[in-house]
Amino acid sequence: MLSCRRISIISSSMFMFLFSTSLLAQEFDLYALSSWVAIDAPTGHEHLAIEQIQSEYAGWERDSYGNLAKMVGRGEPRRVVACALDSYSYAVSQITEAGYLRLHRIGSGSSHPLWDQAHEGQQLRILTRSGPVVGVTAVANGHFAAQHRNETAIITQNDLWLDVGAESAADVADMGIALLDPALRHVPAWSYSNEVAGPRVGARVGCAALFAAAEAGVNGAAGSTKYLMSVQQVFGWIGLGAGVSRDVTPDEVIVLGTGSTDFDSRIVDGLGARADVVLTGSGIAAIRLITPAVTDADALMERMSLASANQVLDAMVAAINPDAHRPAWLAASEQAAVLNNAPSRWGASENPERLIEIEGLLDQVTEQSAVPGHEGPIRNAIFNAMPQWAKELAQIDEMGNMWVEVGPAGQATVFLAHMDEVGYEIESIDRNGVVNLTRLGGVVETAWEGQPALLQLDPFINKESQAQAPSLRGVFNTRRAPQQKRPDAVTAWFGMNKRQLEAASVRVGMGVTGYKEGHRMGAFRYSSRSLDDRVGTTSLLFALRQIDPGALQNRVVFTWTVREEGGLRGAAAMAQRLGSRTRRAYSIDTFVSSDTPLESSHFAFVPLGTGPVLRSIENASMATPYEFDRNRGIAEAAGIDAQIGLTQGGTDGTTFTIYGAPNAGLSWPGRYSHSPAEIADCLLYTSPSPRDRG
Repeated sequence: MLSCRRISIISSSMFMFLFSTSLLAQEFDLYALSSWVAIDAPTGHEHLAIEQIQSEYAGWERDSYGNLAKMVGRGEPRRVVACALDSYSYAVSQITEAGYLRLHRIGSGSSHPLWDQAHEGQQLRILTRSGPVVGVTAVANGHFAAQHRNETAIITQNDLWLDVGAESAADVADMGIALLDPALRHVPAWSYSNEVAGPRVGARVGCAALFAAAEAGVNGAAGSTKYLMSVQQVFGWIGLGAGVSRDVTPDEVIVLGTGSTDFDSRIVDGLGARADVVLTGSGIAAIRLITPAVTDADALMERMSLASANQVLDAMVAAINPDAHRPAWLAASEQAAVLNNAPSRWGASENPERLIEIEGLLDQVTEQSAVPGHEGPIRNAIFNAMPQWAKELAQIDEMGNMWVEVGPAGQATVFLAHMDEVGYEIESIDRNGVVNLTRLGGVVETAWEGQPALLQLDPFINKESQAQAPSLRGVFNTRRAPQQKRPDAVTAWFGMNKRQLEAASVRVGMGVTGYKEGHRMGAFRYSSRSLDDRVGTTSLLFALRQIDPGALQNRVVFTWTVREEGGLRGAAAMAQRLGSRTRRAYSIDTFVSSDTPLESSHFAFVPLGTGPVLRSIENASMATPYEFDRNRGIAEAAGIDAQIGLTQGGTDGTTFTIYGAPNAGLSWPGRYSHSPAEIADCLLYTSPSPRDRG
């Protein structure tokens, strides 16, 4: 290691080289560690990771109980170094006739009081025999908050309903899902600043340390070392017990434990687990337990610094051989650490090319972050997806609204979809780096607490840019001792103090959202946060692509608005500009449906997959009877089986009514509004029997 004096005399260019090299090394180490956190190894199904590790690294053998082991050296003394490979997960415990799954923990699982709640309203993976299937856990619609205000109990496993985009138990079977299949939260490899975060970080870093030492051949001055990735730790380290009992009794056992508040490395009499029958009963001379230091132990986003990870690695190596050097961190199996996201099959009786086209455009707009006032990335994506004629007509006002006006002069029909999504904005930053947040729109707060976080850095990007908006990764903080379901406040952490955040261009007023991915579900459904209103946004784009501007007989305006969530502010500005010459306005937005297992069907019940919705009554306005009849007649003439209904919330078109322009919603039914679990059905039905899929 270079001394301070030595650094002071090297050139500035060499210093920058060393500094950048150090940063690259740190980034790789964090990547390697996060890859271990992301591997799928549910209790009892650890073979999903083990088989991939064996296929990429030589010398690892699976024993009769399923543990993965590698031997370094020969003879005595004999030592065993063990880690816990399994991850907390659920098993499918019931498949209902309506096509929903119920879940139950495998083993006791996490001790954190919000573990189950951190799985409500989120994407999960069901690991079937034929590969992973994406589903979402149900959560109360954000728009129906009034109906759920008295629900204060913290969510438990008995409250979880898993929606896989099925309409029946037969649909579930067609997806390859069966009883007892494991299900776990879909969290990608997650690192930021100098930390890694995710389920069971402490235990997984222990396995990463064990793997690094085994691959480097770390051994004592004499004898042999058996490196053991043990299975089924949640049942009392029984994989470790099985792995030791089948060998000649080792002279020493080193156990890399699960995460705790403080680091510890000490000799213990036993682990306080079922494996003690073997470990202590066979007279093993010494058991060393190395416990890693983590923050928010057993939470979904348990986190750990690189320094703490190095501390674990150093302690383990020193316990094996004090003269050995620290080995390099190595990534886990690339295949095991990445979701095998092979596309599921669209319905055979429909047009799969069309559905794939819809999915592709939805991916572009749903996976970008854009809370109110920070819509630039979505505006850029929309503009870039327009046909050339529309790009030439596109206008943007000082608020950020964008519109395309086309057709003969005269009164116009205005179609509106909004670009923003619910999320948070930075209210203040504490000196230690905790970021205090203000809600923007009707966020389902429980579905954000303790989850991955993204801070939107808001650079200037012109409307023709293809650039992805830069962001910082972090986590939403979680309560340690919650007394009720909803947090009083939501905060975030990005691994830096206030000064470091400011140096990274973080400012009060910037937007914060969660990590999100768009996923196809079942044959026809799609899930992502911000489908409200990226589905409407996408619908307007497809309409533009199908229009011949020269053939229009009336004036039409396609409008993408800002700041809809929590105030309809962008639409109000557009109404001031266009209202006096608007014939009628149509909001292309979500119809928040009670078609979920958590809502009463006494209102807003419009099932997904049975056609679009003529949104007739909402909190802020209604379609007058003659407008409603007109729209229903248009749908019937086109052979479209449109649904009708009343729901809660308000849409952009209501801002046009005070100018005398009737407003009606042309909506798509959606589930789990304002949460990470939003679902839409991508199939547009035009037949008299919409549920007959041939």
